[in-house]
Amino acid sequence: MPVARFGVSLENDLLEALDVFVQENKFPNRSQAIRHLIEKNIVEQKWKCNNIVAGAIILTYNYNKNEVQVKISEIKKNAINEILSAQNFYISAEKALEIIAVKGPSHKLTELSEALISIKGIEHGKLIMSKVD
Repeated sequence: MPVARFGVSLENDLLEALDVFVQENKFPNRSQAIRHLIEKNIVEQKWKCNNIVAGAIILTYNYNKNEVQVKISEIKKNAINEILSAQNFYISAEKALEIIAVKGPSHKLTELSEALISIKGIEHGKLIMSKVD
């Protein structure tokens, strides 16, 4: 596929952040990193429609903090039509990894993952989706 060249102007702090992103993700150059970010954005925009998708919500948190587990349970209870299954793994003396298998309209899964990931005490969260039909 032919490649088009164009110039981009960025503030110094944004350029430094891009360079860090390039290094951390081992991209060969800035162009590859920018291409990756644009493609990622395009995919994420597609998920804002009503496509039926399946995927997983991945959470890590300190399982000794009961309020985190209570809030996770409350949110999951209200999403029984989208949640297929959930598994907890204890990855250290304090850390839990929870994987929640989900299926439903992409916008609902995005809303569900955002509600879970935004719980105070969630250390990391990510939604991974794949189109079903």
